[in-house]
Amino acid sequence: MLFRIRRFLGLFVFAFLAANAAAQEITVAAAADLQFAMQDIAARFQKETGKTLKVTYGSSGNFFAQLQNGAPFDMFFSANLDYPKKLEAAGLTEPDSFYPYATGKIVLWVPNDSKLDLKPGLRSLLDPGIKKIAIANPQHAPYGQAAVAALKQENLYDRISDKLVLGENVSQTATFVVSGAADAGIIALSLALSPNMKDKGRYVEIPANDYPPIAQACVILKSSPNKVAARDFLAFLKTAPIAELLRSYGFAVPNGSPKP
Repeated sequence: MLFRIRRFLGLFVFAFLAANAAAQEITVAAAADLQFAMQDIAARFQKETGKTLKVTYGSSGNFFAQLQNGAPFDMFFSANLDYPKKLEAAGLTEPDSFYPYATGKIVLWVPNDSKLDLKPGLRSLLDPGIKKIAIANPQHAPYGQAAVAALKQENLYDRISDKLVLGENVSQTATFVVSGAADAGIIALSLALSPNMKDKGRYVEIPANDYPPIAQACVILKSSPNKVAARDFLAFLKTAPIAELLRSYGFAVPNGSPKP
């Protein structure tokens, strides 16, 4: 009898610890431009709090569709404001959790062995040596929408549209250029500055007035079973060190008074 009681207590304690550990893990759906910045943020958050992030990266539009259908995430980091606002309007987010964390930038990027002169900016894509140009799919990726807007602003879209290769998200777009599947790509500055790419190519920033601002925001999902931990992470995002980290990846961070 005593053995059974001990066994029961042991199983109870194990189940409690497992549930508690699960509650310390925040599941995040994040726009692909955050891939490397978020790794640094997650590592700092875990070091300071003991809580971990499980992050899935992809296009904001695809995540939006999934979240509307109940995808099991605690938080959503979108590469635009529209998708989080639509979720908020539909009553699918926690009150007061909408936070515009950064504004992204786009660049024209080529591998180191490319002979393309980037000084003319996007107009360098008219070079006859450029056969394939990678951008994110504008149907559901905000960075792809920005790329199309910039090309149209400079009256280039109709002249090079037949050369476009579409990535599922901006991270895949960058992979196309790094791997040689495309000669050049319009990608996120945050990826161009990432450890995986900064030594592999050259880039030129595309003027910000060529495309609508890539203002980005996150929300906590109402369906989240880990709202307390998610709130802790949201507060962590608003601190000055995280603002500085995001700036180091090329993001513009909203004005305000981040916590020290």
